[in-house]
Amino acid sequence: SGPPQDHHRADAQPTEAERGTWEEVDVVLQEARAILDELQAYKGAGQEIREAIQNPNDEGLQDQAWAAVVPLVGKLKKFYEFSQRLVRLVDLAPTEAALHNLLRALTNETYSDSMQHLEREQALAKQFAEILHFTLRFDELKMINPAIQNDFSYYRRTLNRMRINNVPAEGENEVNNELANRISLFYADATPMLKTLSDGTTKFVSENKNLPIENTTDVLSTMASVCKVMLETPDYRSRFSSEATVSFCLRVMVGVIILYDYVHPVGAFAKSSKIDASELFKNKALFKIYMKGCIKVLRDQPPNSVEGLLNALR
Repeated sequence: SGPPQDHHRADAQPTEAERGTWEEVDVVLQEARAILDELQAYKGAGQEIREAIQNPNDEGLQDQAWAAVVPLVGKLKKFYEFSQRLVRLVDLAPTEAALHNLLRALTNETYSDSMQHLEREQALAKQFAEILHFTLRFDELKMINPAIQNDFSYYRRTLNRMRINNVPAEGENEVNNELANRISLFYADATPMLKTLSDGTTKFVSENKNLPIENTTDVLSTMASVCKVMLETPDYRSRFSSEATVSFCLRVMVGVIILYDYVHPVGAFAKSSKIDASELFKNKALFKIYMKGCIKVLRDQPPNSVEGLLNALR
C-alpha cells in the first residue's frame, strides 16, 4: 500500500511538542542553504596562483595571489566549522548539535515504531531529510571543484614560507597551524560532509547506550523505504512538482542508506539488513555516488558478496 504521501510533505508544520527542536534546527538549515549557495559560487584563485607560481620573483603577483586566497580560506574555514557544529564533533556552540537533537526526537521511546515516529513527527523527519540532502549536495559541489583543495594548499605553502622568512602574514590569525591541519584533512576526503555526518551519527549511537541501536537504524531504513516507494510508484512520482524533488528524494535515500551502513553492526548489504541496498543500487548513478562514500562494508565483505554490485560500475 505504501506510505502516506505526506511523509516528506514540504509544508509539514511542527507540533507544539516538536517546536523547540524544530526552531533550533531551522536556524541551522537556513545557514546550510546559504553555505550551498556560497559553495556553488566558489570560483577559486586559480589564475592568480598560476601567475604567482610562474613568476616567483614578481612580488606584486605574489601579493595579488595572497590577497585573492585569504578571503577564500575564510570561506573554507566557515564551511568546515559549520560541519562540526552540525554534528557537535567539537563544542563550537553551547547548544546541542542539530543532528543529535533530531535523532533523539526521532528515536526516543515515545512511539512504538519508526513509522509512527515519521508519521507523527513529519516536520522533524523533513528536517532530517533536508540535512541529508544538504550533506550530499555539499559533497557533490566539492567533488567537482578542484579549486577548493588547490587554494587551501597554496595558502598553507605560502604561510609556511612566510614563517620561515619571518614575514608577518596578514590572515594567519584566521587559521592557525592546528586548525589548518584539520581543515586540510576535511577537504582531502572524497565526501567530507558525509563522513562528518556518519561520524556524528555513530557518536550519537555510542553516547546513547540506553537507546537500542535498532531505534536509530529502523528510522533510517524506514526513510529509505519511503523514498524508494515515492520514487518507484508512478502515482507518487507524478505528484512531484519538479526534477528537483526527484533529486531531493534520491539524495535523501542515498544518505540514509550510508548512515545505516555506518551505524548498523552488519551494515546495509548483509542479508539480514532491513534495507535491500543491492536492489536500490541497480540505479548506476546512485551507486556511483554511494561508492564515493568509501563505505566500510564494501571493503570488509568477501569479494563474491559484492561482485554483482561492483559489476554495476563497469
